[in-house]
Amino acid sequence: MSVTIYILFAVLLISFLLYWILPWPSAFKGMEGNAQTKDTKDLFKAVRKVEIKTKGLTNHIFAGEYHSAFKGRGMSFSEVREYQYGDDIRNIDWNVTARFNQPYVKIYEEERELIVMLLVDVSESAFFGTKGQMKNELVTELCAVLAFSAINNNDKVGVIFFSDKIEKFIPPKKGKSHILRIIRELINFKPVQAPTNIAEALKYFSNVMKKRTIAFLLSDYMDQDYSQSLNLVSRKHDLIGLHIYDAWEEEVPSVGMIRVRDSETGERKWLNTSSKSVREAQAENFRENLESCRSAFRKSGSDLISIRTDRPYVKELMNFFKKRGT
Repeated sequence: MSVTIYILFAVLLISFLLYWILPWPSAFKGMEGNAQTKDTKDLFKAVRKVEIKTKGLTNHIFAGEYHSAFKGRGMSFSEVREYQYGDDIRNIDWNVTARFNQPYVKIYEEERELIVMLLVDVSESAFFGTKGQMKNELVTELCAVLAFSAINNNDKVGVIFFSDKIEKFIPPKKGKSHILRIIRELINFKPVQAPTNIAEALKYFSNVMKKRTIAFLLSDYMDQDYSQSLNLVSRKHDLIGLHIYDAWEEEVPSVGMIRVRDSETGERKWLNTSSKSVREAQAENFRENLESCRSAFRKSGSDLISIRTDRPYVKELMNFFKKRGT
């Protein structure tokens, strides 16, 4: 009898334990889902923050400048209306004028629907920053401003993410939801490769974009041998370079011995920033790279804008748009 009681007790104990143990996987699953939801919420907040800031700039500052800077493909006939003082007499529609015995003029409107491509450098060196913000964060804002300006003018927008290979291609489309997808990708994108190959990105761009396109190439231009590719692309497309850089890349402060890593090669070394010659060598390297970049764009006939991460970019873009619009 006592044995039976022990058996029943054991069965009850096992059942009790199983009751509490079996739900654990679903509990963990729920916790995992909550973590994913949290990440999604954080991403949504980040996208929303970029949208609010850049869309406001687009609507209030760059509204007319973008339209003036990038002309449409030509003029198309829209309608006829009665002649008004100041109208160009060359636009008089003589057939309609004869029919109604009073002058009528033809009205034309600009054919828009341009294609804008954002060529975004997502190599390891883009994920660096010491003042203001990271280079990739500034790139995200700039892309958002350009994208919202484009869709406000009924233009299509696409993106090419590149390192030393093509990481991702988003075909050009219209619409706010498409722009928000682009911003989400810019914020959340994790590259596979570390180095930079601008020539490869330009070659891919030329292959996929057959129609004339406005292309913005956003990079820190820590690369060599891309001038020939710039020349080839500039013959067919409207190419604009945005050179993004950090204050420490331009001038390293004196902060003693620091351990640094080359983001492109992964090489680590100690740098004595207290040494004037070391700081001057770093500054000279930056100047040489920037001058090489400027020379390549100048020879190709393309524009280049340099923007530092800790300085406002609104004035730089405004000056560029106004220059292009005149």
